[in-house]
Amino acid sequence: MQRVLITAGAAGIGREFARAFAANGAKVYICDIDEKNLAALAAEIPGLTAQRCDMGSRAEIERMVPAAIEALGGLDVLINNAGIAGLTLPVEQYPPDDWDKVLAVNLTSMFDVTRLAIPHLKKSDYGCIINMSSVAGRFGFENRSPYAATKWAVIGFTKTLAMELGQWGIRANAIAPGAVDGDRIVRVFQGRAQISGKSMEEVKAEAFAGQSIKAFIDPKDIAQLAVFLASNAAKSISGQVVPIDNDRQKA
Repeated sequence: MQRVLITAGAAGIGREFARAFAANGAKVYICDIDEKNLAALAAEIPGLTAQRCDMGSRAEIERMVPAAIEALGGLDVLINNAGIAGLTLPVEQYPPDDWDKVLAVNLTSMFDVTRLAIPHLKKSDYGCIINMSSVAGRFGFENRSPYAATKWAVIGFTKTLAMELGQWGIRANAIAPGAVDGDRIVRVFQGRAQISGKSMEEVKAEAFAGQSIKAFIDPKDIAQLAVFLASNAAKSISGQVVPIDNDRQKA
């Protein structure tokens, strides 16, 4: 039975990760800042453990990871899913405190969770780290500088982990989704519409213009990709960035 820790696991893609791994027979531990959805998912999935954790707080992360390891009885799979979109503003107008907040949640928390998890992954026979990047980690994104910067950084972090941890049989890969269906992309599009003066439909059309398949990404498909990457079928895949973006060609 795989023992899986998922950050930001209460809603959106994280919730689908939890559902997919649990359905595959894994023992799952999730953390999130959203207490209402944590409780709802814990009620939905038998055996799932859910804990509140602010991923912008190193102190909370340093309490959460040991608690997760204890509850799971070890660790086989770490999914670093936590991330925030940030504001939609050009660099010269971006408030420094908000820049710091995006970096703290999207990048520094990933570092903190991973460094605390590594000693336990080394004890696993099939340790695996999956980090969430984005199409923003492959292209620059206008008016989304901290988000794009962190998602590029996630790829560098992932490749470094793969190099460092391969000798223990630990694999590290990044998933890079395109526009994922859900409330979050609506908020992102609203920000783009506001700053550009365009309609939501125009913003959506522009987003789809850069990809071959004109559709949003189903978060369930991302979850199934993660299940595969954590499985023995992917035992030779490490240090890779796996896009799931309807053939995105440009930002």
